[in-house]
Amino acid sequence: MRDERAISSVPKPAVVLLLFGFLFQVLWHGTRPPLEAKAGDLPAPPSLEHLQVLSLGDPETLARLLMLWLQAFDNQPGISIPFRDLDYAKVASWLERILQLDPRGQYPLLAASRLYGEVPDQGKQRFILGFVYQQFLKDPNRRWPWLAHAVYIAKHRLKDLPLALKYAEALASHATGRDVPHWAQQMRIFVLEEMGETEAAKVLLGGLLESGTITDPHEMYFLSERLKQLESSAAPSGSSD
Repeated sequence: MRDERAISSVPKPAVVLLLFGFLFQVLWHGTRPPLEAKAGDLPAPPSLEHLQVLSLGDPETLARLLMLWLQAFDNQPGISIPFRDLDYAKVASWLERILQLDPRGQYPLLAASRLYGEVPDQGKQRFILGFVYQQFLKDPNRRWPWLAHAVYIAKHRLKDLPLALKYAEALASHATGRDVPHWAQQMRIFVLEEMGETEAAKVLLGGLLESGTITDPHEMYFLSERLKQLESSAAPSGSSD
């Protein structure tokens, strides 16, 4: 067995130095300012050509990895950065580059509309919704769900009915594929109604019912009842049949 020395045998200067070092560590950690959540500099994305070389012939996998990296950028070591503190121009550049790598991918626009589009900053909300709108126009029959959500944000969060109508009209005009549900194309009718444009809403709704494109009985009944409500609300008070 090894010989153990009593603490009393340790030279007093060494004990004092040890205690001083311990106290210094405690005081130093106690006086350090807490970590602040500061957005690090999000770099600009590399060129598409450079990323295609890095993808080694599998751009879809690289697109998914880049999306995971971008979404995790707000969680830097020891801090959490609110989305609203990020540089949205660079965020949009990364999202666009990821879509260029994988044009069929949906997650970048889901993140744009449902994550970055939900921040409590109207300027950044408008910016990212504009990005969603521009990307929708490049593939409307596949990307319509994210513009439909943009209509919701513009209408209920931004309280900007003209902007909601712009997006709703784009859905009606461009998202015309067989897999696009009728409700997405009908959004402009209800935005017009909320704007007080009752006559325009009636014309669109009546034309939709007469077009024969609505075949579901429940949907036909719902829209017919809505048209009756519009006609009833537009009728002068005191009119008789």
